[in-house]
Amino acid sequence: MSMLTRTVPALLLAVATGAALSGCAAAAPQTEGLSIVASTNVYGDIATSIAGELATVTSIIDSPAQDPHSYEANARDQLAIANADLVIENGGGYDPFIDVLVEGSGTAAAVISAVAVAGLDEGEAHAEEEAAEGDDHGHVEGINEHVWYDLHIMGDVAEAIAAELTALDDANASVYAANLEAFLVELEAVEEEAHALAEQLGGGTIAATEPVPASLLAELGFDDETPAEFSEAIEEGADVPPLALQQVLDLIASGEVRLLAYNEQTASPETERVREAAESAGTPVVSFVETLPDGEDYLSWMRTNIDAVAEALAA
Repeated sequence: MSMLTRTVPALLLAVATGAALSGCAAAAPQTEGLSIVASTNVYGDIATSIAGELATVTSIIDSPAQDPHSYEANARDQLAIANADLVIENGGGYDPFIDVLVEGSGTAAAVISAVAVAGLDEGEAHAEEEAAEGDDHGHVEGINEHVWYDLHIMGDVAEAIAAELTALDDANASVYAANLEAFLVELEAVEEEAHALAEQLGGGTIAATEPVPASLLAELGFDDETPAEFSEAIEEGADVPPLALQQVLDLIASGEVRLLAYNEQTASPETERVREAAESAGTPVVSFVETLPDGEDYLSWMRTNIDAVAEALAA
């Protein structure tokens, strides 16, 4: 889902006004080493894994308490971007406020888009055009932009981060390479855990209130049979067509659904109704979120999600 909740001109005006009102007091603090700004703490954590102590990492959205879909950028965010050496975004229409901030700040920072790294950036320009026209939901049709739940793509993103850091700070290239290798080794171990669980569980049908964890659940061998109209409406923050809602309820009532994947950060009356239907049918409900929970790093979080699925289906 898009995290842009008002028009681009309005956001630029708010950022510019905030900077003007704060005057000299708004100057960003001086930091040693490289400065990295990530749209969410998911990418901030991966950047920290690669950069170690050689960079200061700022995650604009850094708590599950912050709703990614209604986030409003501010002057502090603009200043962070302006002083960044590297900016990391999800892309795909998920966090278009980053592009607005990059353009508005005039920064020369390198920008990594996870969706672009994954080769899924077709349609990105269309999403940016919609955002500029005031469309609050920049979701790019035809792709699942929630790529941080794809373990393979995150390995590619980590490699892209290491490459950019090396280009910015070649003197520490060996450090970035060693940190990348350590991250990839751990990531491969998580992938192996997912594959082992997939063999154990034997696949089957699932439903989801949103396709946020779809890639991870596919890695675990499941097929998401949620009607597309339902998923699209929830992602866009639009009214769910009654027929689409009924189709989801019928799917759950069929007894074929092994679990319901529930996005805790975008609950609505429709998703709550689906959750209640699953609970009434005895279908396990597994909660997922879009940002890194407190006390977790990216790798431990993915393990936690995998364990949650295993525990739900073992009950």
